[in-house]
Amino acid sequence: MSTSRPRGAGLRQRTERLSLYLPIIVMGALALGSWWLVRNAPRAPGTTGAQAVRHDPDYFMRDFSVRNFDAAGRLKNEVRGTVMRHYPDTETLEVDQVHMRAQGQDGRWTVATAHRALSNADGSEVQLFGNAVVTREPLPPQPGQLPQPRMEFRGDFLHAFTQTERVRSNQPVTLIRGADRFTADAMDYDNVTQVLQMRGRVRGVLMPKSLLK
Repeated sequence: MSTSRPRGAGLRQRTERLSLYLPIIVMGALALGSWWLVRNAPRAPGTTGAQAVRHDPDYFMRDFSVRNFDAAGRLKNEVRGTVMRHYPDTETLEVDQVHMRAQGQDGRWTVATAHRALSNADGSEVQLFGNAVVTREPLPPQPGQLPQPRMEFRGDFLHAFTQTERVRSNQPVTLIRGADRFTADAMDYDNVTQVLQMRGRVRGVLMPKSLLK
């Protein structure tokens, strides 16, 4: 199934597109911030001489929480986890029991959780493994704007590309938007072209608005 929507020229359309892709931006930005923190920690003394490259972490952080605040002291985003590991051979950052949240320009919070998260060196790719859930708060009706329902992505694996603004999964996924629900065997979403592709056994349930009153 493939759907597309032309880009609007107004501020509302641009804000809506940004909020739709906010979960991907959150995952990339917070993963990169945590990686920067570990990268700038003092290095432990090492032995001299050539050594075989091994996939072993050189830094650990346990039961950590990294928070960012705005100029007024309000919390803007946070990343937590039970263990964070940095692997120098692949320049990757791995977080167990990850919990990320960030506040968007419209004031809504986006939360991403998973059993494990893996980010590359520059944060351009973030992978969520095991019960990956990304949720975005609803937006109440505003003057001149349509209400935005709560949105939720679910799957055992989600792969986000923050620079090219794509999110993919080659495993079963569930998309919940308000009371509507869609499932598929695989998904590919391109925020630039506003195209969502759901492959395999695609199923959807649309709830009539009259039944929700």
